[in-house]
Amino acid sequence: MKALKNIKNKLVMVLALSMTVSCMGLLDEPLQNQQLVEDTDYTRSEDMILLVYGAYAELNDLQWETFPIIAVRGDDVNAAGDQFPLTETDQFRYDRNFWMYNSTWLNLYTDLLYWHGAMEEIQKYQDAGANAATAQQYIAEIKVMRAFELLQLARLWGEILIPRNSQPSDLYNVEVSTYEEVLQHISDQMDEAIPNLPNLHPNQRSDIRGGVTRFTALAVKAMANLELKNYTAVAEATGQIISSNLFALEPDYYQLFKIPGKLNKENLLELQYSDFGQASGTVSRYLWDFFGPASWTPAVAGAGGGWGFWEPSQTYIKFMLDRGEQERLQTTVLFTPAGIQAIQADPNYATLPAWVSNVTPDGDVFNNHPRYRYLSGKFYLPSTQLTPGRFTYGENNNFHCIRYSEILLMHAEALVNGASSSVKSAADAVNEVRARVGLAPLGSVALDDVLDEKYAEFGTEWGIRFFDLMRYNRGSELNYEGRTFNIDQHRFLPYPLEQQDILPQLRERSN
Repeated sequence: MKALKNIKNKLVMVLALSMTVSCMGLLDEPLQNQQLVEDTDYTRSEDMILLVYGAYAELNDLQWETFPIIAVRGDDVNAAGDQFPLTETDQFRYDRNFWMYNSTWLNLYTDLLYWHGAMEEIQKYQDAGANAATAQQYIAEIKVMRAFELLQLARLWGEILIPRNSQPSDLYNVEVSTYEEVLQHISDQMDEAIPNLPNLHPNQRSDIRGGVTRFTALAVKAMANLELKNYTAVAEATGQIISSNLFALEPDYYQLFKIPGKLNKENLLELQYSDFGQASGTVSRYLWDFFGPASWTPAVAGAGGGWGFWEPSQTYIKFMLDRGEQERLQTTVLFTPAGIQAIQADPNYATLPAWVSNVTPDGDVFNNHPRYRYLSGKFYLPSTQLTPGRFTYGENNNFHCIRYSEILLMHAEALVNGASSSVKSAADAVNEVRARVGLAPLGSVALDDVLDEKYAEFGTEWGIRFFDLMRYNRGSELNYEGRTFNIDQHRFLPYPLEQQDILPQLRERSN
């Protein structure tokens, strides 16, 4: 992690890959990511690693508005707080003028162009005599980062532009690719990357601990093929991950999302942050304030709160109560007294389990606030786990992107859709996830069982629930808590107006 500190400053010695992007004109900016330092010496192959560090720094620099735009539309989570664009999106009222759409588009495309620039520079080192295997590994790692974010873009907008190099101006001439074409491109890119990547668990890497490995690439390939409904490819990719025996579920689901879950054996991809174990000084962190409480009484006096913009839905809470869930519900949902009362107002839930409380197992107390009734526990770091001397909400925690439980449940989903596997049966994969949280095994599983297990397991994470429902044309399940969803109108977001003004091919698709 120390190598990632201020890495963009270090990269200036090699090249300037950063882009200055305004909300009004991504393509009108000068091509800063191609301005090379004149005396760059491409025979200094040891400098290639700086480009990789920079690529990871760009991945970790996930802006706060990007994640909720990706994840807000399922029946597992509601927008809370006062961000009107987010609330409207959660209600399936889309406006191409919303600033959050344009910002998310720019955030993701800026990353893609940055990564293309890094890959192009690494290729120059290889051409100048750097070790080809090392160079190709570095390029493969960046391809996986690129594919993960390209998948998010496709899930949001459907038909998008696929950058082929680092030149922003080239996007003027790129044809819009269909949803299926983007997904197939991602799968093909992962096939190119996999042979060049370390055959390790990410936490076994000694050069970049927690970095991309071939199993991360296999996971992204499986995710793309799941959207393509190529279930044979999903079963094959997830089967390779499972049969590697390098991954395992963290026994303590609650702690998985906290400090003990950093670089956990369950994680295939996570965004990494650190306060370097120091009470003050340099820190890299996600803006956890977005998820944090606007009113709480932390066990550690002085621990900071947040904005309260991310609220698990009552629909999700009741679904979990009906299943007899404790560990996953207690982990996913932070209750306020008003939230508990709101659940009990339904006669079917008038009597709740004794463990339903506004006090967490770590002693933090969540108070009432007009912005929300519940908060998301998966993005909560107990105040007792803050480094002594640090008080910023969530500081020092990592952000989970792909977990082994998702691999198991994608594997099961592929099998109930007709794929075959000698690695693990659908029932065994589902039951492994259930056993972790003390649920009884199922004798056999059908599609509904798999989707319900995914709903329980991934509530409030990465829009997984929404994308699952879209894949099976089950949009009627999003008609909840007063919402009206139409899959033809609401599956994809409209292109941001500012991008339509810049890119005529988007404007044509919008008409």
